[in-house]
Amino acid sequence: MSFAQQSVSEPNFEPAVPTIGQLLDNAPTSRFHRRAVVISGMGFFTDAYDLFVIGTVAALVQTQWSLSTTMTSWVTGAAILGAFVGAMSFGRLADVVGRKSVYTAVAVIMIVGAVASSLAPNVVVLIVARFVLGLGIGGDYPVSAVLMSEYSNRADRGRLVGLVFSMQALGLIVGPLVGLALLSSGIATTLTWRLLLVIGAVPAAAVIYLRARMPESPRFQAHVKGSSAKAAAELHRFSDGIIDVTSVAPATRTLMSIRQFFTSRAMWRLVLGTAGSWFLFDYAYYGNTLSLPSILSEVSPNATLEGKMVLSLVLFLVFAVPGYVLAVARIDRIGHRRLQWVGFLIIAACFGALAAVPSLTTMVGPFIAIFGISYFFTEFGPNTTTFVLPSEVFPVEMRTTGHGIAAGIGKLGAFVGVFLVPRLEASFGLRGMLVVATAAALAGLATTALVPEASRRALDHDGAPH
Repeated sequence: MSFAQQSVSEPNFEPAVPTIGQLLDNAPTSRFHRRAVVISGMGFFTDAYDLFVIGTVAALVQTQWSLSTTMTSWVTGAAILGAFVGAMSFGRLADVVGRKSVYTAVAVIMIVGAVASSLAPNVVVLIVARFVLGLGIGGDYPVSAVLMSEYSNRADRGRLVGLVFSMQALGLIVGPLVGLALLSSGIATTLTWRLLLVIGAVPAAAVIYLRARMPESPRFQAHVKGSSAKAAAELHRFSDGIIDVTSVAPATRTLMSIRQFFTSRAMWRLVLGTAGSWFLFDYAYYGNTLSLPSILSEVSPNATLEGKMVLSLVLFLVFAVPGYVLAVARIDRIGHRRLQWVGFLIIAACFGALAAVPSLTTMVGPFIAIFGISYFFTEFGPNTTTFVLPSEVFPVEMRTTGHGIAAGIGKLGAFVGVFLVPRLEASFGLRGMLVVATAAALAGLATTALVPEASRRALDHDGAPH
């Protein structure tokens, strides 16, 4: 062919071959995504059940073993401290060895911790076993969130990751229901708390089987390991052929080292934004939720343990569950960062009102109503978004590392709350404790400004939404 002939030839308009990331970003939501949600969500249900059932367990063992307030706080907070360590450690490990192997390992650790907790002969063993359980729970946070985020399409990513997180609602409901059933069954309380703890091992065992059947994250496989063809084959198989991977372009690899991560001002901004808001939120949320039996004792001094559990269940069912549902339905439309901002604002307003008006903390009805509204905007707000945002704003090779730091610092806030809230309540009363919670919510509002909006934006080769 001559030069002249070449110059008048028709241009080649054949479309570019998509990468794995582009295929996933543009894939329609299907049973492939729903399957991933169920598998990831079962693990998170276990996390929620194990974390929140301890409030009832602590009340029972405090009486059985005549524990001080400090030792009771350690029973309540040991798993949360373990979650701080687990999120940091396993989050980093999942970026090094892969999401799938860590995904299964943390479920095994949860089983060991739950069984050991139920068999504890004394409070020291119980605290150590709960710490081990917390290691698995903490490790599950970044891996569950990131794996679901990396499977998701851009249009529904917030909803899909939010669905995984919303399994926490089921854990919040099942825990009190199991507790009520056991307490009303006539079983001795010395056995009741052990049964409450060992039941947490059952869903974790099912999780191991289901997670073993999931493929490695296709984005991680392609962008970090450089195995686009293998990622495509596994994705095709797991999606039952729904996602067409007959022709996939090699992924561009622009990896960031751990040193680059910790010396990057952009990464530090993301860490401060995600970890800071999670710390401040978890301080208020876990401190108040795990201390709810004692808070209700001040509002309603004559209520029995069963009565307090019923009140807690009413709070969850009437206020928290609708918040989870609405968050899943609207998060991508409203915007992930905007929803977090609105939630923090209304939580601060509710806590501030309870702190400012003395009569609201002495009458059960008004207290439950306003505290319940804060619960609604907790779920329809930062409790969901602090889980979602870190799964999408960090680069793919540092995504579980970044999420693990955010989740770990968040659990550190929860640990501080578990110890500080009862002491603030003892020293300054319920209203004084609520003043501090109001300040934490307002500070969380400020840290939200450091996080970029990621709703309906693609995850490109380095994971940054744009």
